[in-house]
Amino acid sequence: MLICFQVIKMQRILGYMRKAIQEFDLIQNGDRIAVGVSGGKDSLVLLEGLVRLKRFIGIDYEVTAITLDPRFGGTDGDYSSVEEMCRRLGVDFILKRTHIGEIVFDIRHETNPCSLCARMRRGALHDAAKEAGCNKIALGHNYDDAVETFVMNLFNEGRLGCFAPKSYLSRKDITMIRPLVFAPEKEVRNAAKRCGLNVVKSKCPADGHTSREVTKQFLAERNKADKGFSDRIFGAVRRAGLDGWGYKEKG
Repeated sequence: MLICFQVIKMQRILGYMRKAIQEFDLIQNGDRIAVGVSGGKDSLVLLEGLVRLKRFIGIDYEVTAITLDPRFGGTDGDYSSVEEMCRRLGVDFILKRTHIGEIVFDIRHETNPCSLCARMRRGALHDAAKEAGCNKIALGHNYDDAVETFVMNLFNEGRLGCFAPKSYLSRKDITMIRPLVFAPEKEVRNAAKRCGLNVVKSKCPADGHTSREVTKQFLAERNKADKGFSDRIFGAVRRAGLDGWGYKEKG
């Protein structure tokens, strides 16, 4: 009964995920998927969604949750709620303590901490996924993240580009997938609330003061003044086929 109730609460998210999986061919039979779980709403909803979706999508795959603790301020983060969630879902939980927070903020004193932190987290996640015997890594980037990334690349770096819904990393022999890319952030937030998911508050010193936050506010203002502004950007990225975002060809 609990399983059915949770599926109902996640229904819209599961629809977005199914569409992304089919559009971009994200998951196949036999896949072992490592879900990068930071403890934020996106990664928790992604984990919940992948477990629920497996029950009726008709694809046989396995899910493992991997959490990297950056140890901001040199102290261990509390991910007991994530561990409890994995226990409820019947998913293996791997917690890796790292020194990323100390290196970025206390040793390097980075003026642009997000870039180095992201690279270090990606490398650590790739290694942890390979150690766990996984061939794919699922990340919780949503629809809004995709639009924000395109805008940041355009205005901050002067280039057209976005992260890909699916990308193969030959050096690591692992594939990155993003099953939430059609799910608006508002829908993800609502799903996390409806399902009672315990979000782990980020302790990053830069949280709320990043280029992404500025971009998020810019897009919120533009969408308020010009309805559909973000949707048109997303549509343009898809029509241009940038970075694997093209529409699936019909036979």
